[in-house]
Amino acid sequence: MSSIRYDRIHDTHVIIAPERLYRPDCSFGADELQNVEPTCAFCEGNESMTPPEIFATRNPQTLANTAGWQTRVVPNLYKAVQIEAPYAHHYGLFEYHEGFGAHEVIIDTPEHLTSMTQWNAQTAVQWLKTLRARVHDLRRDQRMAYISVFKNEGILAGATQTHSHTQMIGLPFVPNVARENYRRSYEHYKQHGISLLQSCVQHEEEQQERVIAKHGDFTAFCPFASAYAFEVMITSQKALGQIDTLSDESINTLAPLLLATLRVLKAQLVCFAFNLVITTPPLQEGSADYGMLSCVDEACRFAVRIMPRIYKHGGFEVGTGVYINPVLPEVAAKLLREGIDV
Repeated sequence: MSSIRYDRIHDTHVIIAPERLYRPDCSFGADELQNVEPTCAFCEGNESMTPPEIFATRNPQTLANTAGWQTRVVPNLYKAVQIEAPYAHHYGLFEYHEGFGAHEVIIDTPEHLTSMTQWNAQTAVQWLKTLRARVHDLRRDQRMAYISVFKNEGILAGATQTHSHTQMIGLPFVPNVARENYRRSYEHYKQHGISLLQSCVQHEEEQQERVIAKHGDFTAFCPFASAYAFEVMITSQKALGQIDTLSDESINTLAPLLLATLRVLKAQLVCFAFNLVITTPPLQEGSADYGMLSCVDEACRFAVRIMPRIYKHGGFEVGTGVYINPVLPEVAAKLLREGIDV
């Protein structure tokens, strides 16, 4: 029987409808992105095929835009926003910003790996450290109000390039959804002395119904009101900082749990497309309540959200913002918990 659950983290509702699991479009792994490029611009040795690099972790004996790197960051060739655009906000009935911002591609590995499930722990550590360095650098630009860090893997998730990569978009404004999420988390913190996400994790750990695994300070669980089938969040009860301030110790703990979670998801779903999002609170004064910015780590926990894209959303989801999930989070968590190996 279906149920309508309230997603307290994102202030929305989700319909959990197991009866819809066997719809024809619920095709597990049918749309895996195939490796069809004869030459991949993201592979080591093809550095001349991308724009000049912004950042790289590489052998100190090597030069920029040559081989010898572990991660490499370049401007997106098809930018949604660009750093060269004027930083200007035009008011009026037809209000708009100029197309200012940053749109970067993190090439996750020099090897032509098409899935995070193929990574080793060191690759995941280098990836997280690269994200940390790039968000830290963009945060220093006072024009940036918000940074979106995300990965699309598979056709259903919006990927157009097979070589494993991540994207980062810096904006001169805070999207309304993100602003409202963080505002509610801050209000919860002011009222209860604990962040909203921390409260959710505490309850999940007490109930254990939807917890998949705990590794060090980090917990992986299927949220109570999962919008996506087999959705997973990884976060901590402790205030460990944000992506740009996570310690090496936290990164070394998070990396194996993240990889183990993705591998058990793949074992259950075979070939699965997913979106991965890393939380990034508003950056500058004026982009959020000053009180929140002064205690952002306490009020807003760092989190990774993994959203498998098993089936396509339709008009109901687009028109209402209410998602229909055909898999009970409790069932998903049980299956993942039984197979995970951190």
